[in-house]
Amino acid sequence: MMSEDEQVTSPEEMLRLIEEQREATTRRLRGDPLLLYVPWGVAWLLGFTAFFLHYGLDGHPYAPISQMQALAVLMGAQIVAGAVAAFGIVRMSMGIRGDHTARGTMFGYAWFAGMLLVVVIATRVSALLPPEESGLVWGGASLMIVAVLHMAGGAIWLNWPMFFIGAWVAGVDAVGVLLGAGWHALLTAVLLGGGFIVAGLWLRRDGR
Repeated sequence: MMSEDEQVTSPEEMLRLIEEQREATTRRLRGDPLLLYVPWGVAWLLGFTAFFLHYGLDGHPYAPISQMQALAVLMGAQIVAGAVAAFGIVRMSMGIRGDHTARGTMFGYAWFAGMLLVVVIATRVSALLPPEESGLVWGGASLMIVAVLHMAGGAIWLNWPMFFIGAWVAGVDAVGVLLGAGWHALLTAVLLGGGFIVAGLWLRRDGR
């Protein structure tokens, strides 16, 4: 007589186990949304709020914060966010080989190249502009790269949430640029900073 451990697994149980493994693998390949989205949301919420207080909506500052001080807040917060996100990406990639690793590597290089190009172009152009417009060039161009690469990443990995997040960033960035530096900072802080925090929490809950 067969023991309980030696009993043959039913086809239904096998299908259930396969589906659970597939879902677990998919979640691992997409990474932890809390690490990939929430840190950037917090960084943008803090940094662009500082820029909003510097610019104001009517051309007058709402708080005694200089442009350089606002930039320091944004850059410092983004450095921390980048470190947390990098940890999440490394943890996601551990033990994974093949095409996924190659795509991830090329995608990472695309981020580096895109941001480097923003630095080159914005540095050259911003010297010809007033400080407020210069800040708008830096912020608008940086978020453009974020939007395009999120949409591209969504297409590469067939990740619809990532694609729609990129489209959301593109829309908010475009409206903000059209309205001016103060509005761009406010919309980015609230709709993108807050939006990324909400997206990270929602995707983490949905993934579970």
